[in-house]
Amino acid sequence: MKLSKSIRYITVIVAFGLATAVLSGCGGVSDAQMAELNNLRSEVNSLQAQSDALKQQRADLEKMIAEKNAKLEECKKMKAETKANLEKIAR
Repeated sequence: MKLSKSIRYITVIVAFGLATAVLSGCGGVSDAQMAELNNLRSEVNSLQAQSDALKQQRADLEKMIAEKNAKLEECKKMKAETKANLEKIAR
């Protein structure tokens, strides 16, 4: 029983060691891949900056629209008051 556990334990350790050796031997990034990655990163940063600028522009436009709508509501109230005053005078 102990022998079978020991063999199983050793087999797992050897398999793990071989897998680690194989995986560490594979890969590595070439200079071309690194340059492409850097280009993609700079493009992502540029697009993020554009996105942030557009979000700010949208917020500014929404603020302007809200201000215009507030002025429009004020004008509507003044128009209604003026109309009511003219009707009082006309009577």
